[in-house]
Amino acid sequence: MESVNIDDFKITSKISLKDARTKMVIDNADKEIEDIRKKLGDIQDTMYAHGKYAVLVCLQGMDTAGKDSLIREVFKDFNARGVVVHSFKVPTELELRHDYLWRHYVALPERGKFSVFNRTHYENVLVTRVHPYYILGENIPTVNSVEDVNDAFWDKRFEEINNFEKHIAENGTIIFKFFLNLSKDEQRDRLLRRLDKKEKNWKFSPGDLKERKLWDEYQKCYEDAINRTTKPHAPWYNIPADDKDSARYIVAKIMYETLKEYTDIKEPELDDDIQENLKMYIEQLKNE
Repeated sequence: MESVNIDDFKITSKISLKDARTKMVIDNADKEIEDIRKKLGDIQDTMYAHGKYAVLVCLQGMDTAGKDSLIREVFKDFNARGVVVHSFKVPTELELRHDYLWRHYVALPERGKFSVFNRTHYENVLVTRVHPYYILGENIPTVNSVEDVNDAFWDKRFEEINNFEKHIAENGTIIFKFFLNLSKDEQRDRLLRRLDKKEKNWKFSPGDLKERKLWDEYQKCYEDAINRTTKPHAPWYNIPADDKDSARYIVAKIMYETLKEYTDIKEPELDDDIQENLKMYIEQLKNE
């Protein structure tokens, strides 16, 4: 089994995506994950009782990168009340009446819980950067034409995102940001499988092919976003995504190895009065 050191995936300096790994095959990854995800579920139970930390898991990647199936497999052993998944698609009319971060603020996890963002606030510097005319739909006072969506605009938006993450981290949210790094060839194969298998046809949209033609532009925007926003309190991890089982295992291992270092996360102790009378309460119930 290929060794997995979680620090090998953390992005701590400038990254070039064309040189970043997209494939790593771990023997029996589908079995190895079973123990880790159970331990993650146990950690979440303790976090819920502790009530001081929340966990935000951000998943970004090109179409077919495996976000949905990763969520299904990594969080399978969680208490259903302990994890909430949010899939951010095209903003609704209500969401467009607020600033672009509003819908992400209201979806943040409560203390003791996990929130998974399947596509995230980074869509606001990815898809909108590839298609800047989308910004016009946000009705920002200082943006009247695409020409106003310039370098200064993006600099400010990255600053706002960094401030958003710093604020929630300082208030008890542990942030994981995973870029599921898929190769262009593997995406082609997965799109073909969607078309070849009748039960997968519903996942396909002609728009997938239009966006695929913009692959290089997306890679450029991903690289810039990652390099501008990987921080000690909110690091990005490059996850080789060509092998789905291995990608899921790596994500689970990173979360588990990181969270177990929070040694202050413990179940609260009983009040002295309750502790002293435990035997009495037990006897009362037994004698009913």
